[in-house]
Amino acid sequence: MEYSAKNIEKKWQDYWKQNESFEPSEDFTKEKKYILSMFPFPSGRLHMGHVRNYSISDAFARYHRQQGKNVLHPIGFDSFGMPAENAAIKNGSHPKSWTYDNIDYMKNEFYSLGFSFSRKREFATSDELYTKFEQGFIIDMYNKGLLYREKGMLNWCPHDQTVLANEQVVDGCCWRCDTPIVKKDMNQYYFKITAYADELLEDLKKLENGWPKQVLTMQENWIGKSNGLAFDLYFDQESQEKLGHKFERFDVFTTRPDTIYGVSYTALAPEYEIVTYMIENKLLDDAVIKEIGAMKSASSIDRQKEKSGVALGLHVKHPLSGEEIPVWVANFVLMDYGSGAVMAVPAHDERDYDFAKKYDLPIKAVIKPFNGEHDFSRAAFTEVGELINSGDFSGMNAQKAQEHIIEMFEEKDLGKKTTNYKLKDWGVSRQRYWGAPIPFIHCDSCGLVMEKKENLPVALPEDVEITGEGNPLENHPTWKHCKCPQCGGDAVRETDTMDTFVESSWYFLRFCASPANWEKEAFSPEQIKYWMHPKGHEGVDHYIGGIEHAILHLLYARFFTKVFRDLGYVDFDEPFERLLTQGMVLKDGAKMSKSKGNTVDPDAIIEKYGADTARLFILFAAPPTQELEWNDSAVEGAYKFIKRFFERSTNVLTCNEKPQINHADLSKEEKFARKKVYEALKRAEDVYNERYTFNTMIAGVMEAMNALNAQSNADVWSEGYWILSSIMEPVIPHTCYEISEKYFNLNNLAPQEILEEVFVEESISLGVSVNGKKRGEIEVAADTDKDAIIAAAKENIAKWLEGKEIVKEIFVPKKLVNIVVKG
Repeated sequence: MEYSAKNIEKKWQDYWKQNESFEPSEDFTKEKKYILSMFPFPSGRLHMGHVRNYSISDAFARYHRQQGKNVLHPIGFDSFGMPAENAAIKNGSHPKSWTYDNIDYMKNEFYSLGFSFSRKREFATSDELYTKFEQGFIIDMYNKGLLYREKGMLNWCPHDQTVLANEQVVDGCCWRCDTPIVKKDMNQYYFKITAYADELLEDLKKLENGWPKQVLTMQENWIGKSNGLAFDLYFDQESQEKLGHKFERFDVFTTRPDTIYGVSYTALAPEYEIVTYMIENKLLDDAVIKEIGAMKSASSIDRQKEKSGVALGLHVKHPLSGEEIPVWVANFVLMDYGSGAVMAVPAHDERDYDFAKKYDLPIKAVIKPFNGEHDFSRAAFTEVGELINSGDFSGMNAQKAQEHIIEMFEEKDLGKKTTNYKLKDWGVSRQRYWGAPIPFIHCDSCGLVMEKKENLPVALPEDVEITGEGNPLENHPTWKHCKCPQCGGDAVRETDTMDTFVESSWYFLRFCASPANWEKEAFSPEQIKYWMHPKGHEGVDHYIGGIEHAILHLLYARFFTKVFRDLGYVDFDEPFERLLTQGMVLKDGAKMSKSKGNTVDPDAIIEKYGADTARLFILFAAPPTQELEWNDSAVEGAYKFIKRFFERSTNVLTCNEKPQINHADLSKEEKFARKKVYEALKRAEDVYNERYTFNTMIAGVMEAMNALNAQSNADVWSEGYWILSSIMEPVIPHTCYEISEKYFNLNNLAPQEILEEVFVEESISLGVSVNGKKRGEIEVAADTDKDAIIAAAKENIAKWLEGKEIVKEIFVPKKLVNIVVKG
């Protein structure tokens, strides 16, 4: 047979579509597998990262279908977002038409690769039906006190003209366009994710057996739980008078209460309320105000580089000594972390030390090394040591003294033991058009009012002008004007749209709706219980996606799951039982990107070699969790292997059952071929259930093919192909379906039994060495004892032993015999 990828692949893609081969059953008595890949954004074309992601999930899905399980393997599109709006500006198109045209194109690409997705459960997160359900959830969250609106200093991207959540600021820049962010005072809607901080942290333990340690660590660090001492610093009388008695104190938090006696200055963030008051009331000169303004406009990352600050001319009292401590504004203090105010101990903190050195502030040592001294004129001492200059605590181990110092603060009612988190509430307002409208209304009489659920969805108007300047919804002549749901008076709709990470925080649940009730319910309790929370399991069985979503998407999805549990929608705590983070696809040592000119078009690979070649290469080139370097010759090699695999099937006999073979009657080559086939089967079971290293499984199939080719028994060939085409169907499905239909009536695409008889060794080969250098090889019966083996080895290398004195005989079972000689 001649291999024609184009004809074979079209035939089977049409067959799968017509037969609805990949739709999950509604029979909930069957064992289930829910396998999900992270949604793609409909950018227009697939890239090789997509091919890798979905080839992995498809291999899992096809394998578990073969095992007789009820498999849910869905796909959808994370379709709201600024790229669509920016493309509309660039191309003069509408975000909706741009998005849905791209979805149609990408769906065709998906199916041209043979991905076994459920077609009946496809959706895009920009569908009005999805928005309707989501807006209902948002209203429920507001009623539960988990969504609120308030004014604050927010992360603003000047390029995208929108607010960003803290998690979307990467190294001080916008996560999408890399523009340095600035702070802007605006109203914002927030999800109260901090209410779940402890649970989000504690439940990471549930994921230790199924999630990569790296992801767990990243989430733990982002939540950033820290224990310490919170206390107030009170202004002296002169400072209170200067502030018009508007402020009496401010609070600080420290994880190092052992350094409390070393505080020599305090620092406020440039955005701190006290600083703003002093600027507004002209309590600072113009040069100082200008410098503070420069700090505010700098990105967060720039503010952490070169330390700068200005003195406010204010003093607070040390809580223990009563000593006056100067108050500064420092660029390194951020409102996003803690209270926006810090106590500075330059002797024992490198950042505080650099600042103190720059501005000639006191450096008070309160900890010294246990043995020896430290030169504080050269650097801060940040190690554990012995307290000095610390009142009654002097002489104590600094670390052990922390609890005692906190107890003393609490006894004197000066402060208290406190737990702080780096995690802040999730800001979800976006000042752009292409997003889900926030279903609230502003009424002069009633205030902030929720839209009635029966009026949902609040859909986007399509007649908008998108220029890139301002929010098109804000400028729309009619859309935002409405009647108040409470009083019926004139009111205005909220024009902010939701962060697109809201949509991706619950899409995995949307697939748990029966197609028969798709428009009536976001998901059903029965489907949720079956797909997400059967006995002994919790969440999606296999979730596949990039490590870049370790904090944003995965943290938010975990939060939404817990919120939905508390709202009574679900009865479990975590969304994803097992997580596989695949590595990037590189070319010329760099991540593929259009700007670098190193992309590879999957369509071109399919056109030249076929979809199975693309799938085989992407799964064979590297383990899924590692980076994969594109290699044109390896793609060619994958194609040649498939062609050989297909064309050598002519050695196979047509049969409806696996051939029955008497292993004892076979030749050595035939036995070896069977052994390699069943070794490949063992590897496959291990790969799909434990290791996910598809490359080792495919290598095992290649070894088995070589062994089959070294013998000519038609039954052995047929048994081999019965098993190998079953193993490889999840990887190269079109080719294997074609072989299976021709020879096995598709009966072999089912669970395969491992026959242990093929692994029983009747004879073994051992290398024979003299002084560690190989001189021969022997073959002996598997049950030959040690002495007989050594005797056979000596006979095999007799000429190398002539005239030599044997000093030692070394025997390594099933591997080698080494004779040590001298002379």
